[in-house]
Amino acid sequence: MKNTRRFVIAGLAASFALPAVAQTPLPLTVFAAASLTDAMQAVGRAYRKRTGQAVRFSFAASGTIARQIAAGAGADLFVSADERWMDELARGGRLQPGMRRDLLGGRLALVAPRASRVRLTIRPGFAIGAALDGGRLAIGQPDAVPAGRYAQTALTRLGVWQQVAGQLAPAADVRAALAFVARGEAPLGVVYESDAAAEPGVRIVGLFPAASHPAIVYPAAVVKGAGPGAARFYRYLGGSEAQAIFRRFRFRVV
Repeated sequence: MKNTRRFVIAGLAASFALPAVAQTPLPLTVFAAASLTDAMQAVGRAYRKRTGQAVRFSFAASGTIARQIAAGAGADLFVSADERWMDELARGGRLQPGMRRDLLGGRLALVAPRASRVRLTIRPGFAIGAALDGGRLAIGQPDAVPAGRYAQTALTRLGVWQQVAGQLAPAADVRAALAFVARGEAPLGVVYESDAAAEPGVRIVGLFPAASHPAIVYPAAVVKGAGPGAARFYRYLGGSEAQAIFRRFRFRVV
């Protein structure tokens, strides 16, 4: 009987001594503006290397993403290319209270295909219509794509919107507009400076004056009902490691 008790006690001790099986954290799902594609993927890789948690991304126009989240899409975080769409989600109660911050800023650029010889100085009344030479201006759709709305505002304030309003190549997101120019399908396009820096097939003709459009701000927020680890990644986005990556991709850290 004593031997039996010894075996039972020894067995219990052995079971408590077994090492715990490490739990692999579930991937996070981040919905982000298309203009963040390269930078956010680099941040996701760095975060996984540091923490072991994978990050999955869904990139599209901010308006498209915001509507998906409003309809119940399973996002843990949302990083928008402007505040308007984030505000709509906040009003709809789709964001975690106290888990929203302005993350990044940017500049608006006029781009042309790499081989183009177009030269323009961006100022009131500049001859953008003549520079198109019968071609089209690639921009994001102003009603859904923040970059398109910034472009329309800037061109209107500079007094040249009417030169191009009938010669647009509207795109589903800013990366699609960039691709039109890179492939030579549009002689000019308006995108973010960070997009232009990521595409070797284009060159920057000029940057739009900051006063010609509202400040370009990228807010980030945790979505209500987000899974474990979302708050940690949210804080990581504002940390020094992520900020260094964003700067490398030509974003301004707020």
